[in-house]
Amino acid sequence: MNTLVQPTGTARRPRLSLWFLRVATTVHLVLVLAQPVLAGLFLTGDVDAITVHGTVGSALAAVSLVQIGLTLVYVFRRGRLWVLPVVVALFLAVGAQIGLGFSRVLEVHVPLGVAIATASVLLAVWVWSPSAARPRGGAR
Repeated sequence: MNTLVQPTGTARRPRLSLWFLRVATTVHLVLVLAQPVLAGLFLTGDVDAITVHGTVGSALAAVSLVQIGLTLVYVFRRGRLWVLPVVVALFLAVGAQIGLGFSRVLEVHVPLGVAIATASVLLAVWVWSPSAARPRGGAR
């Protein structure tokens, strides 16, 4: 039996690709939410927390890059198209955030961090919602 042929009347929809995207998005969210905690620890006197803050930021960039690849697969499997530009924008924002942090441009670094955290929470909420599993075109 050829498993690549789909039965008549069934729409190809994201399944495994969505689960991989969900895992990557959740890891991304955990890393994003750790950042203000680490910054707060640094501000309260734990000087080693800033090193961890930078390391987590670099890990966040790597996870964001993986997330882009997984989003491409998700979109290819008839997932929602709008997710790709959102994930790419998050990756670019994380890159800018790293540069701003190392340059100590905190007047932009802090609000951009809030924007990244907000977008990451909203994306994670959506990716775990039932609408993320629906294929493009509304077919069920």
